[in-house]
Amino acid sequence: MFDSNYNFTVVDRFLKYVKYDTQSKEDSSTFPSDPKQLELSKDLVAELKELGLQDAHMDDNGYVMATLPSNTEKEVDVIGFIAHVDTSPAVSGKNVNPQIHKNYQGGDIVVNKEKNVVIEEANNPELKAMKGFDIITTDGTTLLGADDKAGIAEIMDALNYLITHPEIKHGTIKICFTPDEEVGRGAEKFDVQKFGAKYAYTIDGSTIGEVETETFSADAVVIKIKGINVHPGYAKGKMVNSIKVAANFMESLPKDKLSPETTEGRDGYVHCVSIEGNEELTTMKFIIRDFVTAKLKEYETILEDLVKKAVANYPGAEYEFQVIEQYRNMKEVLDQHPQIEANALEALKRLDIKPIQSAIRGGTDGSRLSYMGLPTPNLFAGGHNFHAITEYVSVQDMQAAVKMIVTIAQVWEERA
Repeated sequence: MFDSNYNFTVVDRFLKYVKYDTQSKEDSSTFPSDPKQLELSKDLVAELKELGLQDAHMDDNGYVMATLPSNTEKEVDVIGFIAHVDTSPAVSGKNVNPQIHKNYQGGDIVVNKEKNVVIEEANNPELKAMKGFDIITTDGTTLLGADDKAGIAEIMDALNYLITHPEIKHGTIKICFTPDEEVGRGAEKFDVQKFGAKYAYTIDGSTIGEVETETFSADAVVIKIKGINVHPGYAKGKMVNSIKVAANFMESLPKDKLSPETTEGRDGYVHCVSIEGNEELTTMKFIIRDFVTAKLKEYETILEDLVKKAVANYPGAEYEFQVIEQYRNMKEVLDQHPQIEANALEALKRLDIKPIQSAIRGGTDGSRLSYMGLPTPNLFAGGHNFHAITEYVSVQDMQAAVKMIVTIAQVWEERA
């Protein structure tokens, strides 16, 4: 039973963390992609030590790790809780000015009247369950950073609860706060052996109750079309413009299927994210996604066949086709360890939270970590409208996430 008199620290922590500008950068060659992320990470180490986690530290790559020692005589599997410090490159995270809309009673939430930034109830069905809640938004000029500073604050408050309530028995708990999740590199330099957990949970989901054990499998494809460039004044019969070849290929892509704008649910897709070129060379970058890993090869074969046809239409043109593996559906690993999901579901049951078991049309750090030897599903942190100036999170949902983390630790100890 969670202490009803507990004074949560999660909101104060969250409001402090969002003030740090921790945007990651898409095309950076450094790790972390922007060193400003480390300012929050350094202060999180200090907070962890203040809580009593004396081994708290940040490694050379910007990963913050710490250990809450076991307080039980049982042999309990070591579990970890993970969140990321960076925010999306899509929208500014500088000078975040959060505001709390207390005792929400339904209807639209006006975030910024002058700029006409409104969270519309009709387009945010989750708001229907939040009447009476206190909802935190931005001032309409930046994102909020609930993705994933809500997760960090919830983990920190859960640690605070466990430390101040030693009657709650738990095994050894590992904590990690990662950089660069938003640019797909959060697990890139994660040292699983050093972390020392057998299983983990990322606290990086959205709606209360989410337990996500399935993600897309993902590849990237880079297609280079090589043309023949000569002076345009003397090009007749000689020039092969790679841009035109690329345009011919792009026009041949399916119009009514296999794209993000035509798919939903468990449908996969092929998506061009950038084109850059000139007469001699045009480079196209694609992302390929499906819940069934084998289908990635099918989609890649379709793409290459269409490239071949386009190139054949322009004698003298050539192409290169490179496939880069990104991540795989974590369900293939998590199905081998059903107790991870089962213990999370038991925690939600005890808290009277209805579980939402959904497949993510995307990936998480857990996708890669699971294949690196650390099976890691994703749990709710409470935020909504990630990567947007209309991002929001409720105080009550963050508190529910704190309770969930504490209860998961308790369930693992009881079932050991």
